Amino acid sequence: MSETATDYRWYAIQTTAGHENKVRMLLEMRIKDDPRPEGQKLVARALVPTQEVVEIKNGKKVTVERKLYPGYVIVQMGMSQEAQHVVNSLQGVIKFVGTGKAPLALRDDEVKRLLGMDEPEADAGPVEEIPFLVGQAVEITEGPFSDFSGVVEEVIADKGKVKVSVSLFGRPTTVELDYLQLRGH
Repeated sequence: MSETATDYRWYAIQTTAGHENKVRMLLEMRIKDDPRPEGQKLVARALVPTQEVVEIKNGKKVTVERKLYPGYVIVQMGMSQEAQHVVNSLQGVIKFVGTGKAPLALRDDEVKRLLGMDEPEADAGPVEEIPFLVGQAVEITEGPFSDFSGVVEEVIADKGKVKVSVSLFGRPTTVELDYLQLRGH
């Protein structure tokens, strides 16, 4: 029985931690080496879902790519014993995600979310990852309030800002600062 493109479904594979890209590369090599025509290959695509995030390194904003689901690779394939064996025999693959021995196909809404197809702001650029939590004690390092200490009241991730409560003349005052102006205690 030959598989057709309409039989392709997405499945999640658990991998050894840190080997997601290696497993993806091995799967891509298997796809390329498969002599069957497009639409009849055992595996159609392999992806490691990632997201661009902004981190602070050495006091500077740096955009890095972070895995959304460390330890997992998603594959689009026609499920058969042969295809399952090909994937399971790869170095770094632990197992298919599913119940018992039967791999469980991902739902369409899960696939759209993983591929970023249902998020209109998917092209909005990298997400700012702000390393502060509400209630955390911080020290202000720059600006008119430098050398003041305070407590984080709110994190505004989409603007890269943090609202901090500081004591001014003995009264609590909330100031909105760029998160680069803060250092955690």
